[in-house]
Amino acid sequence: MKLILLSGWGVDYRIWQTLAAHWHPTIEPTPVEWPGYGESPALSTPMSIAALAERMAPELPSDAVWVGWSLGGLLATALLDHLPPPQALLLLGAGSRFCSDGEDGGVTYEELASFQRAFHRDPVATWRHFLRWQAQGEPNAREAHRQLRARLGETPHADTDTLAQGLMWLETLDNRALLAHPPCPIRRLAGAHDPLLPGRSRQQALRLEAAGHCPMLSQPAPLAARLAEQAILQEPR
Repeated sequence: MKLILLSGWGVDYRIWQTLAAHWHPTIEPTPVEWPGYGESPALSTPMSIAALAERMAPELPSDAVWVGWSLGGLLATALLDHLPPPQALLLLGAGSRFCSDGEDGGVTYEELASFQRAFHRDPVATWRHFLRWQAQGEPNAREAHRQLRARLGETPHADTDTLAQGLMWLETLDNRALLAHPPCPIRRLAGAHDPLLPGRSRQQALRLEAAGHCPMLSQPAPLAARLAEQAILQEPR
């Protein structure tokens, strides 16, 4: 089964390298970069989901299972309205929206707005802060943050306009209607202690215990097994 791996905000394909030694032998994993990340040319801004779909179409085959982590999950869901649907979509650390009302945890619109203001003042410093933020729910947050810095370096592998557009999508994407009537099976997975997800979203997901928003760092073997298990369930009988 082909597994297409899609990263989140400010993070490129290297985040998935921790899973390389743990994949089930029937799984064919392929990390795919969003436009503007790594060697993938950026789209002109402001970007539209339709333009993103046109660019990503060759990278997102329908005879595969897509795995979208964080913003990658929000974008992959939005693309279902524009591309032939995959065998299934696995949402990792992602729900129907990024922001919440704050009553059940997660990230509020006020917190995201503050983050956006900080990003416009100093993009690199704000990106570094986000790496620390993502690591907070892991059993050893300091070690998770060290791993992120070791893999990703001191600066993001994406241009500033691409990152700013990503923050705008975090603010505005709302996939509730699409998730209510999805064109393919959709499964949710989440770290039990993910600080970026509301409690209700974590409860609705297949949970990875002893993990936060970055289970590929703290729980690579269990995560690879769960993703493979969910992908294999979608294989035609």
